[in-house]
Amino acid sequence: MPSMNKLPMEKRVQILTMLVEGSSLRSISRVCDVSINTVTKLLVNAGAVCAAFHNEKVRDVKAKRIQCDEIWSFCYSKQKNVANAKRKDVAYGDVWTWTGLDAESKLIVSWMVGGRDGDYAMGLMDDLRNRLANRVQLTTDGHRAYLDAVEGAFGGDIDYGMLVKLYGAASESAKGRYSPAECIGARKTRIEGNPDPAHISTSYTERHNLTMRMQMRRFTRLTNAFSKKIENHCHSLALYFVWYNWVRLHKAHKLSPAMVAGLTSKLMEMKDIVALIDDAEMKAAIQKRGAALSVPHSN
Repeated sequence: MPSMNKLPMEKRVQILTMLVEGSSLRSISRVCDVSINTVTKLLVNAGAVCAAFHNEKVRDVKAKRIQCDEIWSFCYSKQKNVANAKRKDVAYGDVWTWTGLDAESKLIVSWMVGGRDGDYAMGLMDDLRNRLANRVQLTTDGHRAYLDAVEGAFGGDIDYGMLVKLYGAASESAKGRYSPAECIGARKTRIEGNPDPAHISTSYTERHNLTMRMQMRRFTRLTNAFSKKIENHCHSLALYFVWYNWVRLHKAHKLSPAMVAGLTSKLMEMKDIVALIDDAEMKAAIQKRGAALSVPHSN
């Protein structure tokens, strides 16, 4: 099997495309006739450059309404099994992916991976505040960690509403199965500023959660395709968010979210992400060569 650094552009584009289309590492290895280590190394390299790309390019976003939510997954083992895991060094347990989505362009403005406590909520809100160009209306679910986080990041410079869903008791047929309780209603609550009640909604970000579960094999429930290392989980997300924001045409407006948000005038392709990897590797090689030349040699 060929090594990754000798793979042609077309092969690397194929691997990255399969990664964001829900294929597992092993299935990609079989279909593309490369080793699983080659697929993993390309994922790591792509994740690193995509995280840097998002951090640099998603700035000064002119949005009107932002919806935030968090989606559950797990790494190596579920939380209840971490204490008895064979590899305690990599057993992370529950993993939550926090997202801030522009309701109009569908752009993922901010994302974060970690626990579900107030520190991560604050991290998301601080990052979101730094990427926005103007005051927005913000909607979250009823998770209490958002209250202090939004206040700490935005103060009074936001129109903030919470959508608190009300659930009934689980039916007898659903007990003991993976099935959420029935939602019987929702309560819209003004928290800060003057949010428009008609737009206190998390519908778009919840729909995006479904897209994440469909597009990334690591998020599929009740399979053995879950992430085994938290680092690779983050790399997969970084690749996905750049693909979603810049490469994928959104059905709502037939453009990429980045185009609708005014961050770019053209649609990116997967080969552009491959080019980012090549550029990063070239810069690293030049820096390494320069560092070696700067070291004095003894006679």
